[in-house]
Amino acid sequence: MDYLYYLFVVLAFLAVVLFFEGMYLAWNAYKGPEAKRIEKRLQAMSAGVSHKNTLVKQRLLAETPVVERLLLQIPRIHQLDRIILQSGLNLSVAGFIGLILLVAAGGVVVTSLISLPVLVVLVVGVVCALAPVFYLLGAKHKRIIMIEQQLPDALDLMARAMTAGHAFPSALQMVGGEMPEPIAAEFRIVFDEINYGISAQEALVNLTVRVPSTDLSYFVIAVLIQRETGGNLAELLGNISELIRARLKLLGTVRVLSAEGRLSAWILTLLPFALAFVLNIVNPKFLSVLWTDPMGMKMVGIALFMMAVGIFTMWRIIKIRV
Repeated sequence: MDYLYYLFVVLAFLAVVLFFEGMYLAWNAYKGPEAKRIEKRLQAMSAGVSHKNTLVKQRLLAETPVVERLLLQIPRIHQLDRIILQSGLNLSVAGFIGLILLVAAGGVVVTSLISLPVLVVLVVGVVCALAPVFYLLGAKHKRIIMIEQQLPDALDLMARAMTAGHAFPSALQMVGGEMPEPIAAEFRIVFDEINYGISAQEALVNLTVRVPSTDLSYFVIAVLIQRETGGNLAELLGNISELIRARLKLLGTVRVLSAEGRLSAWILTLLPFALAFVLNIVNPKFLSVLWTDPMGMKMVGIALFMMAVGIFTMWRIIKIRV
């Protein structure tokens, strides 16, 4: 009887251990780090043009199906998702919209606690809501600039690899494995798309959609033309690399020569707001007439409109395309 009892305890213990191990293996297969990495790579492919490969998963706008269906009702919501992907931020559309609402609510609460007028509270809320949007666009711009700076080295690496006898997909794989981020991640996605059965032409077009860069478009167009007409692709990539380097050098010279204009634009843009903030702290009654008197509100509106025109004009003057 005692032996049966001990045998039952041992079997029960083994059953519990195997049960938890099975649960862990099932969770790891669907939600583990490796599964998430593969899912992320598959979803990254869906940012380009549409294709018929059923292995490619669509990027999720939200984690919950209910929020997903609500977001799909918003027009052009996939364009926002594409901008988030291009920025390199680890956010979903639902998370980004939630961040906007959270920042806007925080700005409204803080300004309400210091007893500012309702109009000022609303303006602060709008400005706080736009802050994540400008941060997103800035992150996208910085990431594209970084990819453009890394592109000549990547093309040289591909040219050397193809000269040594490697095929075009192998050269893409070498860039994805040896180059730094973020350009390595983009070329890895192109290599994965080709491996999953997507045509090289479609994979390269998807690359231009994920990275809206003129220099990268030159590379893709040159490769697509070479695949149709033939020629020395390694030499072609080397020539494109030299052209991009010359363009970046000229762009750097232009930025140095226009640095004074950009600094003046920033100072003239921020100075009125900084001065109004300081005056409101030193003497709050001095500027209160601007939002208590109807004529003051008109003056503020006219001043903001004229500042917007001036900012746009200065931006167009210092924005030199190379």
